[in-house]
Amino acid sequence: MKKLSLENSFAAPVYHEETVSSTMEIARSLAAEGKPHGTVITTDFQEAGRGRLRRPWLMEKGQNLMFTIILRYPDFPAIPPALTLKTGLAVSLAIEDFAPPLAGQVQVKWPNDVMIISKAQAAYKAQAAWKAAGILTEAEGGAVYIGIGVNLAQREFPGEIRHKARGIFAALAETSPEKNPGELFQSGDPRFILLEKILARLYGEIETGDADSWKPRLEARLFRRGEDVRFADGAAGSDKIVEGRLAGIGEGGGLLIQPAGENRPLVFNNGELLVY
Repeated sequence: MKKLSLENSFAAPVYHEETVSSTMEIARSLAAEGKPHGTVITTDFQEAGRGRLRRPWLMEKGQNLMFTIILRYPDFPAIPPALTLKTGLAVSLAIEDFAPPLAGQVQVKWPNDVMIISKAQAAYKAQAAWKAAGILTEAEGGAVYIGIGVNLAQREFPGEIRHKARGIFAALAETSPEKNPGELFQSGDPRFILLEKILARLYGEIETGDADSWKPRLEARLFRRGEDVRFADGAAGSDKIVEGRLAGIGEGGGLLIQPAGENRPLVFNNGELLVY
């Protein structure tokens, strides 16, 4: 493991390991060693992954950004509310900082994904969208671990995610076909350029941001807002399907859906949008 000379807005170290089983596991070890709030571990290749649906993150070595950040809080009430959604907002803003031609195409899919909308489809308000990033948040023993994976230069994805995932470079190639995305980042490894931007945006959202401003800014880029959706309510694999209009985000971060026949939106705190 080596320490990288990167700018971290949390004023904490950024470590790198070529191959790990999971950056979440390494982050727990670093936390046990007493590493400070904001410490980051990133990797070229992650052999395993986990999330709500226990799906692995299928990646090509060195082509994507994979990292976990350690955040320390004295107790559970001190953890910022809607932390995963605020992280999604930070990641989406950072992607647009990193790749300005994608401005207006990066959205947050509740509760923990970042999507890129096809430029051609966005013009017609249709939903041709691909997953660009995923977020996993876990809390344990006075620390919160936020794992983030961003599809960057990878162009081909295997099996079931072949038509569901997309890298930032591929999206840039569609938006600006006359340019080679790799030529935009001659000053260093694009993964780490993006990492610095994500850390800056995340610090702004959870450390210095206006506690009330995140929700309207997130709703402005909320995937499928104002559209009819299907939602699997409850734990992974739930067969309880809710159909209705996606209205926005509740004060606590829950998803607001107005089912057909209801006079007002209902709040859903656990589940998944069924969009594929």
